[in-house]
Amino acid sequence: MRPHTSTPAHTGGNLAELVCSNSLGSDLPDRAPGLLKAELRRLGSLLIEVADARRVPAGGALAVDREGFAAEVTRRIAAHPRITLIREEVTALPEGLAIIASGPLTADRLADAIRAHTGSAALAFYDAIAPIVEVDSINFDIAFRASRYGRGEVDEGDYINCPLDKEAYDRFVAALLGAERIPLRDFERDDPHFFEACLPVEVLAARGPQALAFGPLRPIGLRDPHTGQRPYAVVQLRQDNAAGTLYNLVGFQTNLKYGEQERILRLIPGLENARFVRYGSMHRNTYLNAPALLAPTLQMRDRPNLFFAGQIAGLEGYAGNIAGGWLAGVNAARLARGLPLLTPPPETMIGALMHYITRADPKTFQPMKANFGLLPPLDTHTRGKRARGAAYAERAMAGLEQWIAEHEPL
Repeated sequence: MRPHTSTPAHTGGNLAELVCSNSLGSDLPDRAPGLLKAELRRLGSLLIEVADARRVPAGGALAVDREGFAAEVTRRIAAHPRITLIREEVTALPEGLAIIASGPLTADRLADAIRAHTGSAALAFYDAIAPIVEVDSINFDIAFRASRYGRGEVDEGDYINCPLDKEAYDRFVAALLGAERIPLRDFERDDPHFFEACLPVEVLAARGPQALAFGPLRPIGLRDPHTGQRPYAVVQLRQDNAAGTLYNLVGFQTNLKYGEQERILRLIPGLENARFVRYGSMHRNTYLNAPALLAPTLQMRDRPNLFFAGQIAGLEGYAGNIAGGWLAGVNAARLARGLPLLTPPPETMIGALMHYITRADPKTFQPMKANFGLLPPLDTHTRGKRARGAAYAERAMAGLEQWIAEHEPL
């Protein structure tokens, strides 16, 4: 529907505009998000292909040039000979075979139509956006470039780090706790709960004086080259565009008023004169109670020709959303051709995710992102987190290859 009808978080008209982080998560093969992306590459995911082509330095993570990624996705979709891109708002459930991938910011009229069909209100959580600063406004007499444990792709590290001693940390936390927040709108105020994986920094700080130091500001794996010491806490910034001129504050989703953000974030050593090109914000995200409504094929249980995909289906994280879109697309095509629908094997990350969101307890369901806890236990005991991750990944990729061979062509 964009750009004719926008949302509270989007700013342009390109498809696949990333409004939160520009990172798709870890790309390491022994990490759960890395395994999911490896599976999607093997399955020929267009979005992962574009992400790989538009990646920016981010240590072991797959981060993208935000604008370049969206522009390339838009170009490929618009140029595809079998796709007709129609830019108008959908206000009712489509007739016939369809996939709804309207995302967490589904427009009100379509959301109302979904609620009317399901007979129950969709669930909701709050998602928050991190601020972005211009790199040449960062004080590198204090800040330094490094990745945790030296995992960057360049000699000096892919992240910019702003170190805090205990005094600076305590001052920053106190300022956060006393800052003014943007008031929630009426429909948001009725249901004020947050998704644990994307808490606003001020909400996390309110949980205890050390919550940030043991959370997004943990200094583990970093040493300040100016002092030779590990900082008490550290704020990391990650490259946001291909030119390397913009950096976002990692884990700093916030709903503070803009003036408060500028005042308080400049208390961070190295950001005293920071120029902000985007402030943080928070918005309500809508998603289905998937276990009550969806089959593992991502079909509506009471309407098999209607599929849901992406975050509205209860999948969290960009790669998880891409995985849901891939499966819904393949299954919709197979349904149209009269072929049996597919569910990936549970030892794969894509299969485990779809199993979880459609089989979890509907009473306590929240969106889920890729993690090894979703996979069946390994047959043999493997000591060490990295070794277990590698074993999970090896088993998953072997299972995926067998599954692909059994169902070719997908």
